[in-house]
Amino acid sequence: MTLTVDTLTSWMNNFADKIEVNKQYLSDLDTPIGDGDHGFNMSRGMKAVREKLTTKPVDLQAGFKNIAMALISTVGGASGPLYGTAFLEMAKKSSSTDDLGELLKAALAGIQKRGGAKPGDKTMVDVWSELVPEVKAGTLSKDKIERAVESTKDMVAKKGRASYLGERSKGHVDPGSESSGYLFEALLETEGLLCV
Repeated sequence: MTLTVDTLTSWMNNFADKIEVNKQYLSDLDTPIGDGDHGFNMSRGMKAVREKLTTKPVDLQAGFKNIAMALISTVGGASGPLYGTAFLEMAKKSSSTDDLGELLKAALAGIQKRGGAKPGDKTMVDVWSELVPEVKAGTLSKDKIERAVESTKDMVAKKGRASYLGERSKGHVDPGSESSGYLFEALLETEGLLCV
């Protein structure tokens, strides 16, 4: 699965569409366990990403860097730095490979290092750590994405603002996991990437 500048742009535009349609839902998910602004923050960030990508990047590295900078400068809370780090790590990795699985693996390592979360902590890491191997194996599916997102519902948050709630964080899907689910869904639907 080779990533090109064109497929990266389509993927990000698909992701931006999903965030826009679901921004209220994402913020509603964030209300009981966070600041209630995840959807609106991500919407602002993805509008900035879309804007950046209207000019075609010269290569993958430039594309990833533009995406990272747009997210870091416009998305508040923890999501901006975490998503930004993911794309920065992909920018670094893209100097040596255009393999999507390898790029996403680098992104996941960056997210874990930046946020200090591990699988089971009820964060976006839960979704990424489940789905990156599926991408690498070429077996990603909508069902697997939904299952990975849903799995965060019964976890107790150990990182971020939700961790202050302890046991009360159970019963809520993690908003960062939900938005990550949209990222992988957009990937699945992007022409020329993963036509599973």
